[in-house]
Amino acid sequence: MQTRVKICGITRIQDVYSVVAAGADAIGFVFYAPSPRSVNKTQAQLLLQHLPPYVQTVGLFVNATAEEIQDILQDAPIDILQFHGDETAAQCQHIAKQVGRRWYKAIQVKPDLDIVATIQQYQHAGASAVLLDAWHPELKGGTGHRFDWTQFPQLDIPLILAGGLTPENIEDAIQTTRAYAVDVSGGVESAKGIKDQQLIQRFMQGVHRGSAKQCD
Repeated sequence: MQTRVKICGITRIQDVYSVVAAGADAIGFVFYAPSPRSVNKTQAQLLLQHLPPYVQTVGLFVNATAEEIQDILQDAPIDILQFHGDETAAQCQHIAKQVGRRWYKAIQVKPDLDIVATIQQYQHAGASAVLLDAWHPELKGGTGHRFDWTQFPQLDIPLILAGGLTPENIEDAIQTTRAYAVDVSGGVESAKGIKDQQLIQRFMQGVHRGSAKQCD
């Protein structure tokens, strides 16, 4: 099976075109003001106008309320919610029901975390997937760090790998984790929030190689 790809932190129209041309399955918008890759609803609305059909859109939120998310969705109707803060399984379930969207949860892999039990909490609450990211004591994603990929579990829910992915390591990452999908941001940038077309293309080539080797 071909590994799915989301490229997150899109801030420019030309980057939308680069991601689509490279064949990514989804693009991500960061609705979290402290992030250098953040966009507001007006910027997201403009970017969405340049997106063709069959490419999914994901909105990343950190500890946002249902009202805050609904306000964004009215102008920028993204497809899927990515909860990337301290949201509990019950909170994710409630917010998603309020705004009428599918959702998944990003989990930072701390050294003492029971990964399987934590994933199952969100799975039972209705998550469409779970994203596993590197842990950082202050940052909420986009750290450029990676966790121990040998900890990546194999469960009956789609699992997304994030954290420290680059064109150089993505092939190995896919072979090691057998993740359903991968999520990259900083690894395909020339500067924070500025995507690099060549890096995106190289990343996608690595994904294809890694996926093909899984089928060997």
